[in-house]
Amino acid sequence: MTAITNPEKITAEEYFRLTKDIEERTELIDGHIVFLDRDETGNPLALAAPSTIHQTLVGRLFSRADSFILANQGTCKALLAPYDVVLDDENTVQPDVFVVCDGSKIDDHRCNGAPDWIIEVTSSNRMDDFARKLALYKLHGVREYWIVDTDGKRVIVYNFDQHPNVVEFYDWTDTIPVSIYGGKLTIRIADLV
Repeated sequence: MTAITNPEKITAEEYFRLTKDIEERTELIDGHIVFLDRDETGNPLALAAPSTIHQTLVGRLFSRADSFILANQGTCKALLAPYDVVLDDENTVQPDVFVVCDGSKIDDHRCNGAPDWIIEVTSSNRMDDFARKLALYKLHGVREYWIVDTDGKRVIVYNFDQHPNVVEFYDWTDTIPVSIYGGKLTIRIADLV
């Protein structure tokens, strides 16, 4: 992934104007446009398309969250990339899967504010999920953040809402409770692959 070399920071409004005709996936990080499908030198990634396991997990995790919400007549909304989440005026991201419980944050084109639960399934930019996005999500009030590590076959769970300094590690065979639902929804990754 690489950033456009713009010496001046831009706002989310400018970002949407500048990227409206760009077909590549982008994010706005600290006021700079980042191309998700390019390496650090600006070259297109050879394997820019997500892997089969990435796409399978994203689809099935979205389906599990969405089905739970519908079955319980919940008011939250499950969404998935590509869909913009505006965290603030300098940061707009596209999480793989996320749940928003405050409907006023959703408009016709994006989520304006932090989702309640975000799931990132690792891919070619895996370190981004473990560092930059982790810091952004914690800073902006995401209640729960899961990193589904496809290489390590584990899930790293941050429950910022209840235990902001605790990290939980689960194997794919473990049953993982979703904290924003008080553990009423559980997910076992091994059942989804």
